[in-house]
Amino acid sequence: MSKQYKDSALQAISIERDAIDALTQRIDEQFVHACEVIMACKGRVVVTGMGKSGHIGKKIAATLASTGTPSFYVHPGEASHGDLGMITGQDVVLAISNSGSTSEVLTILPLIKRMGAPLISMTGNAQSVLAREAEANLDVSVTKEACPLGLAPTSSTTATLVMGDALAVALLEHRGFSAEDFAFSHPGGSLGRRLLLRVSDIMHAGERIPKVAEDTPLSGALLEISLKGLGMTTVVDDSGNLTGIFTDGDLRRTLDRPIDIHSTPICDVMTRNGKTIHEDQLAAEALNIMEELKINALPVIDRDGRLTGAINMHDLLRAGVI
Repeated sequence: MSKQYKDSALQAISIERDAIDALTQRIDEQFVHACEVIMACKGRVVVTGMGKSGHIGKKIAATLASTGTPSFYVHPGEASHGDLGMITGQDVVLAISNSGSTSEVLTILPLIKRMGAPLISMTGNAQSVLAREAEANLDVSVTKEACPLGLAPTSSTTATLVMGDALAVALLEHRGFSAEDFAFSHPGGSLGRRLLLRVSDIMHAGERIPKVAEDTPLSGALLEISLKGLGMTTVVDDSGNLTGIFTDGDLRRTLDRPIDIHSTPICDVMTRNGKTIHEDQLAAEALNIMEELKINALPVIDRDGRLTGAINMHDLLRAGVI
């Protein structure tokens, strides 16, 4: 019995893989024209479709919206009862129907045409009414469904979803849509935190900065490290400019030498010209520096090189950057 389960699953995957492979031949002039129509759109891409096509349409609309193409889904049945008012002549309508003859979609077709909104279709029948009325038809036809009864939309919905992803990615790259642009539409997720959070948002500033003067004895620097709890202290000159850093790692190396911690000034054992980060850089950049150099903390400076803060790995962890 377990072999039958596995064989059925593998057969379904094989059929759907073939459906996806067939799409490579459909990235043609129709696809290019669809991209051009959407790029010229001054409004939004309004996606519509019934049943399983509607479910796929919702995902396509969400993908478009999160990758730089303003988009939303409208149920074609609801459109006939008032929601058509959500569509304007400035929008582009992307209608999805495997048969190309879904009645609810065809019912609103004349009204879409009347308001002047360009129509793009995704169908499994290039000779259908919907395909013929569209400015561009994206062919998502399949030779067979993965469902052995040939009834449940499986291969056809997969092909449609993949074609939608191909459309979204093509538009994304043409727009020059960046990772930071993506993060602006995902501010609540970990990606948004990684890409939008600045060092200045989470650094220790003011009295919380571990800081000692150059002539401070090593014992005094150790007290500052313990007091501020960042595993390091910065070292500044009489003008308050950063001249060095002393970390837990420096302490371990220093204790291998015969020195008096009460008389040795910190400037004799500190690390000079250490790595710093600017306060307006992304917190993710601080993480990259720490991971690359295998360090746990960084002094923070402004554009004039003045010490303005300190940040360590725990700060990044608490902020959700890691």
